[in-house]
Amino acid sequence: MDFDSGGSHPSSRQMRGYVACFLAGLPERNRLPLDYSVASLRLVDRIIDGLRRDQPNRARVDPVLRGLGAYLGEVMVRRAGGRWVDFDAEQTLFFGQTVGIRMGDGRVWNPLGKTANRFEAGSEESVQRFYLLVHGRSRRAVPARVLPVP
Repeated sequence: MDFDSGGSHPSSRQMRGYVACFLAGLPERNRLPLDYSVASLRLVDRIIDGLRRDQPNRARVDPVLRGLGAYLGEVMVRRAGGRWVDFDAEQTLFFGQTVGIRMGDGRVWNPLGKTANRFEAGSEESVQRFYLLVHGRSRRAVPARVLPVP
């Protein structure tokens, strides 16, 4: 399962396997403690910072960014109750990806794009902060506060 083989992108049903292959494919000396924990997302931020510093050519790092984005998505699935979904044509056009995460509140998110944003913008686009914000979102209606009439 490879994003860069010229074939089609993995479907939502294939993403868990894609992440496992990505992690297993890291060279032995580069193996990192990516254990699907929320804390490991801080390491993902640091890895992307290193890519920005060492290889500023985006095309050269795209495969790693996609793998890290898939890893972020899998953390969202395992830790926050999200699920992988295939985007429809409109969502694919909007997000630039064919798969993403649907959270329990019904919203869809683009973890693959988030890592690319982190690479482009730097620390302003923290992967760990993104997870914490998305996980904390709720779609519950907030009751309107009635203010007294003066």
